[in-house]
Amino acid sequence: MNKLKTSIHPDVEPLEDKSQFTRLATRAITIKENKILLMYTERYQDYSLPGGGVDAGEDIEAGLVRELQEETGAQNIRNVVAYGLYEEFRPWYKAEFDVVHMLSYCFTCDVDEELGAVKLEDYEIKNGMRAEWVDIDQAIAHNLNTIENSAKKGLSIERETYLLQHIRLNE
Repeated sequence: MNKLKTSIHPDVEPLEDKSQFTRLATRAITIKENKILLMYTERYQDYSLPGGGVDAGEDIEAGLVRELQEETGAQNIRNVVAYGLYEEFRPWYKAEFDVVHMLSYCFTCDVDEELGAVKLEDYEIKNGMRAEWVDIDQAIAHNLNTIENSAKKGLSIERETYLLQHIRLNE
């Protein structure tokens, strides 16, 4: 898969003296006309691509389908095509490692416009996550405003905004 970008959080540099582990994740890019299917998170006030961690032994594309169904209720997922890889090194919040090396495998796909029931995890519910069809330009503008003005922003907003901008340029 083509690498789109490598991002290193300033708090983890230099990487050489840090303990780290690798986490595989997927991100779904689903566009219908001028709208993209995104997750809005109240806690962080941001839009992100649906997706998440790939389970041990799980195929990456199978992880994409599972995460997309769980988070958005997407139905009839089809035409899955590799888009690109976003690599990042960022601080880890648990004591056993200093750094998470996140590999986000991004895929385009089609889904039915009507979404079904979701199966959010407890932390996703607590963070106020919900699936929305959003105008991509509005989502980018919203995230840029959050980056500039919100103390609540999370670590993934930089990745998500970069990906949304990349998608917009390549539509």
